[in-house]
Amino acid sequence: MTPDFLRDFRGKRVLVTGHTGFKGSWLTLWLERLGAEVAGFSLAPPTDPAMFDLCGVADGIDHHIGDIRDAANLGEVVRRFRPDVVFHLAAQPIVRLSYDDPIETVTTNIVGTANVLEAVRALDAPCVVVVVTSDKCYENREWIWGYREDDPMGGHDPYSMSKGATELVVTSWRRSFFGANSPVKLASARAGNVIGGGDWAKDRIIPDCVRAFSAGQKVELRNPGATRPWQHVLEPLGGYLLLGARLLSDQADVYCEGWNFGPATDDVQPVGTIVRLMAERWGDGATSSMSKGSHPKEAALLSLNCDKAIGRLHWKPCWHLDMLVEQTVDWYKDWRDNQAGLRAKTLAQIEMFEQAMIDRRIGRNSVD
Repeated sequence: MTPDFLRDFRGKRVLVTGHTGFKGSWLTLWLERLGAEVAGFSLAPPTDPAMFDLCGVADGIDHHIGDIRDAANLGEVVRRFRPDVVFHLAAQPIVRLSYDDPIETVTTNIVGTANVLEAVRALDAPCVVVVVTSDKCYENREWIWGYREDDPMGGHDPYSMSKGATELVVTSWRRSFFGANSPVKLASARAGNVIGGGDWAKDRIIPDCVRAFSAGQKVELRNPGATRPWQHVLEPLGGYLLLGARLLSDQADVYCEGWNFGPATDDVQPVGTIVRLMAERWGDGATSSMSKGSHPKEAALLSLNCDKAIGRLHWKPCWHLDMLVEQTVDWYKDWRDNQAGLRAKTLAQIEMFEQAMIDRRIGRNSVD
């Protein structure tokens, strides 16, 4: 069975930017499963191995390699495909890399987003756009409570600043060009630290764990006490899809805002806790240690308040910490032991998550 709102994507032309990345690969496979006609525009897969390659994500979609900073190329793809829906995920997503190359981070995340919105505007046709940013878009004050959608944008590091600025781009385009009488319905989505099978990015804790555990080594932790809002990748993707479905409805204008999609309060846990759970599930003597040396500054305390999505979208987390660790480790063990079955493994986890959404009445007027 499939949640009712997900059926809205059947037969729709959906463009995913960043479809070769970790989240983009999961979202593209999910949209294919839902019967959407999918196109992707992205740089080549950013890692080796890459989920995009291992799961054959390019099979059956309109696949384009390109840079969202190239407005002409992007605009031509959008003009030819004429999407009904755009999920904009393409970005420079790594905090530490933003210190090494802040200009690439700024131009990709800020100018690239403006290019996407301009390409859609040039269509002068109905289109739903969901721009995905990050929980790090907020001015981080190390609060113990979660950030709400109307809290100030900001960021100490170039990555966080670029995400806050991306949100300002979205707000500006919505107010300037995509008002109530526009055929374009635009919203933004902010998520926490996502984990799940298929992520091999450098300087992310789950890929670091998998690389270390697979080699029989200890995983080195930079900031084991830093808390993060952990959630399985399918949690925010389900939120993006629900938001997209609402933007396709007759009441779309009331959803043209920013939205948080974070985990339950109990799942905002220190890095050390998630690594311990990963090691226990992995077995084989997996363990960790504290790394030495200095590291770029990252937020020590960060969480999201999702009351707005819970109350108005009828969205709620489905998988809690133990479940998301279980599903993540099981995916990577399949990668280690049976790479030929990874597409089927991924689709099976999506199907399992859809059932959890039905059980939790996601998108319905009553959420238990």
